[in-house]
Amino acid sequence: MASGTPVEDAIRQKITTALKPTTLEIYNDSHLHAHHKPMQGVTSRETHFRLVITSEAFQSKMQPARHRLVYSLLKDELAQEGGIHALQLRTMTPEEEAKRRTQETGTD
Repeated sequence: MASGTPVEDAIRQKITTALKPTTLEIYNDSHLHAHHKPMQGVTSRETHFRLVITSEAFQSKMQPARHRLVYSLLKDELAQEGGIHALQLRTMTPEEEAKRRTQETGTD
């Protein structure tokens, strides 16, 4: 039986295999953009994603390099007709994620 979310499944598989993330959150926001003019006539329900990725693979890389790495992993999904139209990324190392969580809770 075919998956109802093939693009999301591909994102999860490729990022998990390549980056071995400690955190991987995938949000499909396509429904929020379905009414936009560029989306008229597009039948895919998997065009807009937000990803939160925490991985040691991002150590010593600046944000642009991290994003290029993710884009290169998902190049096929970005290029295909009805594939990813928009991709919002939050990329962190485990240390950055821990620091962010500490700041959010207000504890040291």
